[in-house]
Parts: sequence; C-alpha cells; structure tokens
Amino acid sequence: MYTNRPTHVLRTWGLLLCILSGMTVFFSACKKQEETAPGLTTISQLISNGSRFTILKAALTKSGMDATLNQAGTFTLFAPTDDAFKAFGYADVAAINAAPAELLKSVLQYHVLSTRIGGADIQTGVNNPQQTMASAPVYISKVTSASGTSTSTTSGTATIISVNGARIVQTDGAATNGVVHAIDRILLPPIFGDVVKTIQGIPTLVPTASFKLLQAAVTRAGSATSLSSANAITVFAPTDAAFRAAGYDSTAIAKAPVATLASVLGYHVLNGRTYTPLISNGSSLTTLQGGTITATSSATAVTVTGKGNGTSASNVTFPDITATNGVVHIIDRLLLPQ
Repeated sequence: MYTNRPTHVLRTWGLLLCILSGMTVFFSACKKQEETAPGLTTISQLISNGSRFTILKAALTKSGMDATLNQAGTFTLFAPTDDAFKAFGYADVAAINAAPAELLKSVLQYHVLSTRIGGADIQTGVNNPQQTMASAPVYISKVTSASGTSTSTTSGTATIISVNGARIVQTDGAATNGVVHAIDRILLPPIFGDVVKTIQGIPTLVPTASFKLLQAAVTRAGSATSLSSANAITVFAPTDAAFRAAGYDSTAIAKAPVATLASVLGYHVLNGRTYTPLISNGSSLTTLQGGTITATSSATAVTVTGKGNGTSASNVTFPDITATNGVVHIIDRLLLPQ
C-alpha cells in the first residue's frame, strides 16, 4: 500500500491542476466577454446615439445641458423627438444653433428631474407634480382611455402616460445615470406666471394668436381676479377672430351687460388642470359657469362644443400651455352657453 501512495498523490494533484486550469480558462473567457459586451451609457451618450433625437442632441450641446446629463446621478429626461421639435417650429439643427443658449437651457431644464422615475414607478392618477431642474414642477398623469396614442394597450383600452400635455411615446431608455422617456411635444415652463399673464404672453410664442378682445372682456366683466386665483384652473382661450365671428368686437364688448360677459367667460373655465391627454372622447366637461361643454378627443386633435354652438365645434389649435396656476388651450371659436 505504501509503495502506491506517491502515485495516488500525483494523480490527485494532477486532477486539481486540471480543474484549476479549466477554471482559469473559464474566468478568462468570462472577463473577455464582459469587456467586449456593450454596457449602458450616460443619458447624453444615449441621446447622441439615438436617431430620433438629432435636434435634441444639438439643443443639449448648445445649452451646455449635455455636460449635466453626462455626470453621475439619478436623472429623468423627458426627451422630445425630432418631430416634437419640428411641430414647435425648430425645423432642424440650424434652427437650434440660431436660438439663444440661455433660452434653450431654461426650456431643457424643465425636461429634467433630478430623481429617477421609471415607467413602473408612475402610478395611475392625474397631475402628480414632480420638481424639475427649472425649479417649476411638471405634472405626470397615467390614465386609461378608449382612444388616443397609448404607451400600452389592453383589451381595447389604451393606457396613456403624459407629462403636462406631452404623451410619453416610449418609456425607460436606461442609462448609467438615469432614465429617458421619449415625448411627442416640447414642454414649456410657466415662464409668464399665472393664467392672466400667460394669456397676455402667448403671442410672443404664437405670433398668429391675439387675445385683445378676450382681455377686454375679462376687464369689463371683472374676471381677472378669478383667473389669478391660487386654485388650479383650465382656460379655453378664444382668439380675437373667435370673438369677432360670434359678433363681439371691441364696441360690442364695451356695450354688453357685465352679467352676460361673465357668464360667457365662466363657460370657458374648468376647475383644476385639464391637459388634453386627460380629456376622454365624448366627455362632458363642467365649467365654472355651471354648464357643460362636450369634448371630442383623439391622438391628434381635441374639439370642444358649447350648448349654444349647435354642431359647430371649436378646435383646440394650440393646447396645453402651462401657467403657474393652471393650463391654457387656444381655441378658434367662442363657446356659447345657450
């Protein structure tokens, strides 16, 4: 037995060497695979590599926000697609390069949260405020609707996730320093202030819109105080052309009974923030005046019709302009309560 022991020991050591050699090859192969496998990138790098975000990439670079989103952190970026920029009037990278850097920075900061909120973290509900890097909140909603562009669809109903009035068209672009959600519209911070000041400032954003007659009607009816209330409201704002089409020029407004004007103006106001993705097709919206207006809604258009408008609906021509105390929708026809 003693004479066979060295042979047995040698065999044992030989087996151990084989096992160790195999493990070395295995871990070396794993390490090589890990080194060559693609990993996550920062948000800035993710946007740079995305074909849908060429204009956003230019805006981040011009504003200096690319450096912020390249740092370590837990950011959430609501990323407007190229189509979203084009719809707002930024046709290409050249248009971005011509814009003031500070303006771009203030707008883009309104698209960034300093906390990471993934798609699974968004609970069903409306207008959940989340603070942005612009020191003003955005309002995130998750609702179920029978129509409209959906983030997910189950049994014929669409689950719509939106931030302010922008729909999230793709969730959870994962990055090392946060998450990216693609949105179909640029988010505008409440740069003007409350609803009254926002209506006054809208023409600087939409040069074709004018609200001199609306402002004259508000002044005569004494409605400015209610529109400046701290309580959140939604205003369907008729343009000057909408007032004139209903027979209200400046002279008619000056002669109209105050009670009549107050009733008409109150018929254009809802309590609470109602962004367009929250409006269900065929819904009846209760106004501050006490009456109701009927809404139709799709992924691309929203209309509202007053009791006195018959079948002539008013188109929401520029939706979801955020104010500090609510939201404004531009409409092309005066809503008549009777």
